Amino acid sequence: MVLGISDHSVAIAGAILDNDNLPYELTGFLTKRNDSKYAKILGLKILTQDKFLNKTKEQLGLEGVLLLKERLTKEELEEWVNILLDKDLEILQAPMVEEFSNKKIEASIRNLQIEDLLDREPISIQNEEVMKRHFEKAVLVTGGAGSIGSEIVRQVAQFKPSLIVVLDQAETPLHEIQLEMEEKYPDINFRFVLGDISNKHRLEPLFQKYNFSMVYHAAAYKHVPLIENNPHEAILVNVFGTKNLATLSSKYKINRFVMISTDKAVNPTNVMGASKRGAELLVQALQDVPGNTTKFITTRFGNVLGSNGSVIPHFKRQIEKGGPVTITHPDIVRYFMTIPEACELVLQAGTMGKGGEIFVFDMGEPVKIKDLAIKMIKLSGFEPEIDIKLKYTGLRPGEKLYEELLSDDTKNLPTPHEKIMVSMDPHMEFEDIECLANKITKAALRRDQIEVVKLLKKMVPEFISNNSVFEKLDK
Repeated sequence: MVLGISDHSVAIAGAILDNDNLPYELTGFLTKRNDSKYAKILGLKILTQDKFLNKTKEQLGLEGVLLLKERLTKEELEEWVNILLDKDLEILQAPMVEEFSNKKIEASIRNLQIEDLLDREPISIQNEEVMKRHFEKAVLVTGGAGSIGSEIVRQVAQFKPSLIVVLDQAETPLHEIQLEMEEKYPDINFRFVLGDISNKHRLEPLFQKYNFSMVYHAAAYKHVPLIENNPHEAILVNVFGTKNLATLSSKYKINRFVMISTDKAVNPTNVMGASKRGAELLVQALQDVPGNTTKFITTRFGNVLGSNGSVIPHFKRQIEKGGPVTITHPDIVRYFMTIPEACELVLQAGTMGKGGEIFVFDMGEPVKIKDLAIKMIKLSGFEPEIDIKLKYTGLRPGEKLYEELLSDDTKNLPTPHEKIMVSMDPHMEFEDIECLANKITKAALRRDQIEVVKLLKKMVPEFISNNSVFEKLDK
């Protein structure tokens, strides 16, 4: 059945009926409206929601329902998906009619994905300001081959900058983004630089050679358990690497420096989050150094859908293998946002910042990871705990049950953009944070893990280790 009786739904149904090659037999329309009980469309029956709810899958004679996600509100989509999954029906997603008029309809109909349910309302970006900030300007993106960095590169390229320098230490992903960008934007001047941000001698010549207007700093180590076991590496990249980039940006009078941070930097319970909070403190402190003209801006947000190493691709692989789907804890929750949405907000925050702010994004409602896994299993056509088991593995070192976007002793102030707020976090004098950063970098170079984490707790006093070997340092 096709969900809805709007012109769009009818057009989709008509296209299916006209195409003998499709593996679908259309039996009718499904609607919430009650004024259509005795009507027919295209000679097919219309079933109301109340009647649909009272019948089993077998009585309905149905295997699946086709819906148009774009024609439903988030609440309507959630309600219908729950109803259809409870009835063990396959959920198919059709494109808008205009989209398949120029391509085959059979290629356009697909199974509804979990990302479709977690997608949020599109954001309105004030493109004029963002355009002005990038048009015919030179831009540096660190971590430019990563999931966030590469999307920033894609979005910045649309504003016709004079140059984009894409810096990353991961050779193969850098090569991939190079091939993609050179094909998509042959008119844009790109430089793809293989290098590590902890190597200042590699960075400074770039600042000398190219007159950057904007620096987007997305390079970071981010995997919590790995970093808990290798804290010295987090310091060399997340703290020392950030210090290199930020001080060079100030020295060469770059207009704006935008750092990508994380909600894990708030009241951190792991080395990764604490190292990012240390980086935030460094960047903020530079704002007030006498003679500095660079506007230092930090953006902080939660998990992004489909980023490298994120939970959804991981669950998909586990479901494809027949399970089990592993979850660390039944009550663990996370905020989610799409990669393009996060990057649009980064660009917007970068234009509105006056310098020294930490911008936090409205991440919507947190999602329970267990519910996410169950929905993914059902959307794949399996029954949780029967076809595919759920397995709880226990919280990983440094992992929290929930992430916070603001620390306890901060207030958030609104901005002209409804999805962006300013977090009024405490900050440090540059001399103090620089002194600690130098000490912790020396300890990291000596690979002295305990000393590294001790100094990190001094730098970030609210850092209390959780489920970690470093808990003893808090006693």
